[in-house]
Amino acid sequence: MKNLILIRHAKSSWDAPIDDKQRFLSTRGVKDAHLISQHIDTLIPKTNLIWSSDAKRASETAIIFAQNLNWPLESIIFKEDLYTFDCTKLEKEIKRCADEYENLILFGHNEAITEFVNKFGDVFIDNVPTTGFISISFPEDSWTKIKNGKTATILFPRDLKND
Repeated sequence: MKNLILIRHAKSSWDAPIDDKQRFLSTRGVKDAHLISQHIDTLIPKTNLIWSSDAKRASETAIIFAQNLNWPLESIIFKEDLYTFDCTKLEKEIKRCADEYENLILFGHNEAITEFVNKFGDVFIDNVPTTGFISISFPEDSWTKIKNGKTATILFPRDLKND
């Protein structure tokens, strides 16, 4: 069995005229990353592999999660190939995961995440919002063979806010 947790990066800032890959988290993004990461401890497998896009907003989100969940920062693998908005490219990266790992946590980008969740999960989601947390379980024993997964958890920042 393989378990995949997809986390869309937190809300980023558009205030500075910088390259897309260098955009940093907004104040709301930082708050939402803390909010979600403080509510998922029981949803995270004890042993896992952690990948993040190397884009600043994704890596900052991964670091906030790591700090709140007591993951060693050096356990996060920052991958240039995860800086993608294309579901096919995201799928190829996930299927490259070594089979010795049962649990993969991935911090990435939309549209790739929403399309992946809808292609491989069993619950349709119109749009995975920033800091959206989705876990999908697959009965297959190899990442290369994953296809029809069961969407186990869907958690968005709005689910935890009282406004």
